[in-house]
Amino acid sequence: MLRVAVVASPPVSMFNLAIPELLFDKVEVDGRPGYEMVICAPDPGPVPTTGGLDLHVPHGLEALREAHTVIVAGTGGLYSPDPRVLAALREAADAGVRIASLCTGAFSLAAAGLLKGRRATTYWAHADELRRRHPDVEVQGDVLYAQDGPFLTSSGYAAGIDLCLHVVRTDYGAAVANEVARLALVAPVRPGGQTQFTHTPLPPERGTACADTRGWAMRNLDKPLTLTDLARHAGVSVRTLTRRFHAESGVSPLQWLLHQRVERAKELLETTALAMDQVAAACGLGTADSLRAHLVRRTGLTPSAYRAQFSRLGTVPDAVTSPVA
Repeated sequence: MLRVAVVASPPVSMFNLAIPELLFDKVEVDGRPGYEMVICAPDPGPVPTTGGLDLHVPHGLEALREAHTVIVAGTGGLYSPDPRVLAALREAADAGVRIASLCTGAFSLAAAGLLKGRRATTYWAHADELRRRHPDVEVQGDVLYAQDGPFLTSSGYAAGIDLCLHVVRTDYGAAVANEVARLALVAPVRPGGQTQFTHTPLPPERGTACADTRGWAMRNLDKPLTLTDLARHAGVSVRTLTRRFHAESGVSPLQWLLHQRVERAKELLETTALAMDQVAAACGLGTADSLRAHLVRRTGLTPSAYRAQFSRLGTVPDAVTSPVA
């Protein structure tokens, strides 16, 4: 099991604490739990929350020393992080621990000096303040989450779910992450570059106008779908489809489609022994060369390296791999 230590600095967001507990608790690999999660605080015992309740936290910051991943939850005291938390984060970073923040927890990572010269995000309403207080941080105020080396930051509220699913996908692969999303009744892993909010008002259907078309596209990823194909299915012009699609998902139709193709490719690499050209064809990426280019761009791994790391079939015979993989 991988240990995840969640730091709860008062007054802590109860929603931020609930997200890791909800998602990491649902991870199973070969019938065994994938994570052990502990919540810790600078002062163990009753910890005030932003909702006015006290939460009993039994562990102190020494829990970070045995963690594989540290997650700093958002707090109402974002502008004056506890010095003990900052020292513990620096110690964990020096030990090579992966460190993430949810919502305003990014202020603690920045104050600890961990984000200097790195890309990071926080809840959009606090992005300008993060820039002002930490001009050495490359603040991306309009993304769901960002990763720069071993440091991850998410924006507010539900974006913490996306970051935690991204962590699960990194540790155990896309198939496991998507199963966790299914069990938790949340959307599959969304790309971190997706926008936090849109400037265009949502349509009257509250984001469901293109739902049928998205579902149809998911069932036809092996086909060479174009914008015209998507618009024809939706019964609207390409221009209208693009506008509605972006309003609902925060990305263009083709960006969304490419993300789904790559995610399908990951699942096939993890769960089948298909040859690379077969994987590419099944997810609509065309050729093994195209599969390799997109996967390297998204994950830093070639298809064969990704399969070697995340395959759930054991050793895959050499016959199913392609020289270009």
